[in-house]
Amino acid sequence: MTTPMSAATPLETWVDVCGYEDLQPERGAAALVGGQQVALFRLTDGSVHAVGHHDPFSGANVMARGIVGTRGDVDTVASPVYKQVFDVRTGQCLDDPSVRLPCWPVRVDDGRVRVRTVPVAATMDR
Repeated sequence: MTTPMSAATPLETWVDVCGYEDLQPERGAAALVGGQQVALFRLTDGSVHAVGHHDPFSGANVMARGIVGTRGDVDTVASPVYKQVFDVRTGQCLDDPSVRLPCWPVRVDDGRVRVRTVPVAATMDR
């Protein structure tokens, strides 16, 4: 017997990725979430953000190795390959507005980092 899945099921699926303390501030970590490579960043304010690990300019999965910083009041990560800068909260490329990294919702529960399996852009398209 199979159980029918509701259309909202993927939106409610959260993957336990790692412990919050496992993430070093201002350093990236790569994770596999729902079959997608994700780059996680813990900022100095304590927030955790997830963007696509795939660098759209170089074609390599390297964003977790990027340089974390700021541009103005925007928290950023720069690609370690060609140095394009992305907003870690929205995925928007600050050097080329036509490019954006996918972003995933992140939450921290009981010291564990959980990432939703569907990126934000995918949920906005529905």
